[in-house]
Amino acid sequence: MSNELRIDAIDRDILFHLSQDGRLTNVELAARIGLTPPPCLRRVKRLEDHGVITGYKAMIDPEALGRGLEVLIDVDIYANDRQTVEEFETTIASYEEVTEFRRMYGRPDYFMRVSVADHASYEAFAVGKLSGLPAVHRYTSHLTMKKIKTGQ
Repeated sequence: MSNELRIDAIDRDILFHLSQDGRLTNVELAARIGLTPPPCLRRVKRLEDHGVITGYKAMIDPEALGRGLEVLIDVDIYANDRQTVEEFETTIASYEEVTEFRRMYGRPDYFMRVSVADHASYEAFAVGKLSGLPAVHRYTSHLTMKKIKTGQ
């Protein structure tokens, strides 16, 4: 017998509803997917135990935190040596303004999402923190005109 987790249509329905509203009670979730609460809870627990459900979080309005301006940034670096790359990654990851940070295949070398209060705050971040790093070769800022669809 295999330890491989098989996800069926009911599991997919559970995942859909929890991704839409992670605060659903087990009773509410069970009613939505057409199960009684005990087997619904067992399925959710199984999905958590197998790492399919990795956690639950609150979605916070950035405006409420004074971080209404979101900027997407592509970054290319000069460095290829491990120490410089690790120092660059550690530094960027430590910045409070950086809400997402990814190393990419190909170009750009990195992608980041930055949330700040306004354009002056972004300029302070870009000039005072990002462009001052020795590994940074070039960065390109992208401002969103309109959000069409957002992830989780």
